[in-house]
Amino acid sequence: MFHSFFPEPKKFFLSALIWTFVVVAFWYSFGESLGASLGLPPLAPGQEVPIGIGHFFTTASIWFYLYFIASIVIFCGFWQVRATDQPWRLWSVWGSAFLLFTVYFSVDISVAVNNWRRPTYDRIIEALKAPNTVSYDELYGYVLIFFQLATISIVTGVLIAFFTSHYVFRWRNAMNNFYTSVWPKVRHIEGASQRIQEDTMRFASTVEGLGIRLVDSFMTLIAFLPVLHALSATITELPIVGAIPYPLVTAAIFWSIFGTVLLAVVGVKLPGLEFRNQRVEAAYRKELVYGEDHADRAQPPTVVELFDNVRKNYFRLYFHYMYFNVARYFYLQTDVIFSLFLLLPSVVGATITFGLMQQIQGAFSQVTNSFQYLVNSWPTVIELISIYKRLRAFEAAMDDRPLPSIDEEFIAAGGVEEMAQ
Repeated sequence: MFHSFFPEPKKFFLSALIWTFVVVAFWYSFGESLGASLGLPPLAPGQEVPIGIGHFFTTASIWFYLYFIASIVIFCGFWQVRATDQPWRLWSVWGSAFLLFTVYFSVDISVAVNNWRRPTYDRIIEALKAPNTVSYDELYGYVLIFFQLATISIVTGVLIAFFTSHYVFRWRNAMNNFYTSVWPKVRHIEGASQRIQEDTMRFASTVEGLGIRLVDSFMTLIAFLPVLHALSATITELPIVGAIPYPLVTAAIFWSIFGTVLLAVVGVKLPGLEFRNQRVEAAYRKELVYGEDHADRAQPPTVVELFDNVRKNYFRLYFHYMYFNVARYFYLQTDVIFSLFLLLPSVVGATITFGLMQQIQGAFSQVTNSFQYLVNSWPTVIELISIYKRLRAFEAAMDDRPLPSIDEEFIAAGGVEEMAQ
């Protein structure tokens, strides 16, 4: 699954993780001071952050992007030289790095939009207090700034989607070539054709989607945690718990961990059921395909029995998804108003402005959504696990290893005649 596309997958991903920690640690330890020595200093204390396109052209932003690009080039250059035998390294190494960069740029656009909220909504509140206290030109200026940022976001999003489509297909292409090259070893596996044709496509697109969201969550935390930490200075206390250190950051972490643990517990049975669902569907489909060419196959008793297995598994899935969705939707709906609940003491005490409240809610939402990666992705994670379990059977057959336990259980139950032979 990974070896066909990435060079030495275990070493590649481990080195990427280590390099990420090194780069991030160096940035927070020496990065900003190094930029200042090169003539690209950070914003001075008390200096307002530019809103709009100017956000991307501060000396601090320019230095960060130069540092980011240099870090990527060093890492990719190393693997470009090391992995000369991997034909897909331009897409797997450099393509992954490009996706990483574009994800951060998208996050930076979100930061720029969040910085736009505070002055815009504060001026709107001023305009609503009395006629003609704020000019048309000033408010139209804020609208124009948002339109500029939205345009950049749309263009970036379209380009990322276009590149990602090609990236996913290349990964599927690599897996397809790899699996078809060992077809004699895997052809006896139930649903072998489906696994090569469909599961490789779904695996590549699902892993890419989850990976991009994971990176996006990590980048969002890097960008918004300092913002939320700075905004915490304006919040003196929280409901119920009162005054605590770093109130907004602490509340975001606690709330996100609670949601992640909640859904992991209530959804623990779903991956196995999804896997079995693919198995019974494949067995039913395969018998019908045989019936197209052989008169003695797909007879009513056999078809009825196979479809009965499909029905039973779906009904089990419906039941378990029912209570899973109750927990998931309840948590997500509560999440909508959780930040407002936290700000109620400050609102009642009139210690924050409406624009600041909007900025805090925007930053808080970004941070909690990042920490809630598993909460938001859990249904997709379940689907990925079921696909992964199916493709593991291919890996086992290639290496002449025993099939995964869940496949052995299926054979023992008489689920697939061909696999039992």
